Amino acid sequence: MTKQTPPLLTYLEERGITLQSLIESALEMYVPHPGVETLEKATKLLEDEFLDILEDVNVSTLIVAAFYAQEEAENGRIPGLTKERFLGRPGLVADELIGIAIATYIGGSRGMFEFVRFDQAKPGILKQLPPLTNDAIGALVAGASSNVYTNALKTTEAKP
Repeated sequence: MTKQTPPLLTYLEERGITLQSLIESALEMYVPHPGVETLEKATKLLEDEFLDILEDVNVSTLIVAAFYAQEEAENGRIPGLTKERFLGRPGLVADELIGIAIATYIGGSRGMFEFVRFDQAKPGILKQLPPLTNDAIGALVAGASSNVYTNALKTTEAKP
């Protein structure tokens, strides 16, 4: 029996964000770690983690909300937010808040810590995305990455 593609992955693929691009973004921040000693192992663990997270309807809702907000902002349809202010500095903090919500939901405080790292570095696909969506996708990647390292460490520590 083959597992179906998570609906959120299909949604992201329609917007040019593939599972591979998510994994590659996470791997740009890869650091060898107990239980995640090689890039090959990290890749497999990340793939499994993304496929699990992408099944979560709460993650789907927050990601889709970020894409809709991005579209509305780009078209000047968010009340009080001009296109100039949206694209200018200092800009919004709503994009960071969406990212914080996603990262914390997926990975707790560790996911939030990773989100800060990923938001500052903007690895892989993140540097190609506009403000609201890059933080949402960055939080998705950060949360998955955090979970992989946390779960690998737990598994390693449990072995005699």
